[in-house]
Amino acid sequence: MQAPAFGQQGGPLAALLAPAGRLYALAGRLRRACVTPARASCPVICVGNLLAGGSGKTPTALALAERLAALGRRPVFLTRGYGGRERGPLLVDPARHGARAVGAEPLLLAARAPTVVARDRAAGARLAATLGDVIVMDDGFQNPRLAKDLALLVFDGGAGLGNGRCIPAGPLREGLDEGLARAQACVLIGADATGLAGRLGALPLLRASLEPVARALAGRRVLAFAGIGRPEKLFATLRGLGAELVAARGFPDHHVYRPAELAALRAEATAAGARLVTTTKDLARLPQAERQGVTALAVRLVFADRDALDRLLREALSRG
Repeated sequence: MQAPAFGQQGGPLAALLAPAGRLYALAGRLRRACVTPARASCPVICVGNLLAGGSGKTPTALALAERLAALGRRPVFLTRGYGGRERGPLLVDPARHGARAVGAEPLLLAARAPTVVARDRAAGARLAATLGDVIVMDDGFQNPRLAKDLALLVFDGGAGLGNGRCIPAGPLREGLDEGLARAQACVLIGADATGLAGRLGALPLLRASLEPVARALAGRRVLAFAGIGRPEKLFATLRGLGAELVAARGFPDHHVYRPAELAALRAEATAAGARLVTTTKDLARLPQAERQGVTALAVRLVFADRDALDRLLREALSRG
């Protein structure tokens, strides 16, 4: 889901759409009230957010799976497969399935652990439970059909809560207080530019940062492009690595690149003597033939207090 472009600042249009935002929030509350969540046969850990667009859910899910494996568990990812045509339940096979079939995120997840795509999360959980002993949901916090043993709300420290309004008046899927009431902990990624930490109440707060896996781009001329929730995160990371950013091209979240767009990016990079760099999610959405000459900047989520995370995970596993 794409947040409105004015969702960070607000303004007259946001105020005009505020009643529609309140109706959107009410519809979500009614939907959750009318559904009895199904209980999976193994623990379910949900990685969600309150903002439409990217907050860092997929890197968080990958980091959780890594810790769960270190604790001796066999994690399985469960995701909707946003941007893909498959409804599932379907076990993702990167050798057979492309981004058009299952979406970009499931391909990244499937490289690390078994991954199930399912629009019906309860049905997906039944399949996932046959493949491992703990389910990590990438997104699905607002989906009431599956009970969660641990729900983590992920926040991007740079974005905060935008203008604080619900879709379509702003970027929020639901109000902050409502979301916090159903969560067991929060994850704040990056520097807290908006003072959000002070608004998260008494829930445990896990600080984390996205760190590049490799640093080979220092001093290189690069042309960066990204179709994620906040393309600026890629551009800032490249600058932090010491890359010379000759151009930065942002596209809408989950953008499907047309051949003409890719040709234009290649021509611009060639003219500038620069390397094309994008995110791993964007690379997964490119046709195989178009990936030649494009570098993906891989990042991993690092928790400041890993012991605190492990305690939360152990508690959830015991509840499940």
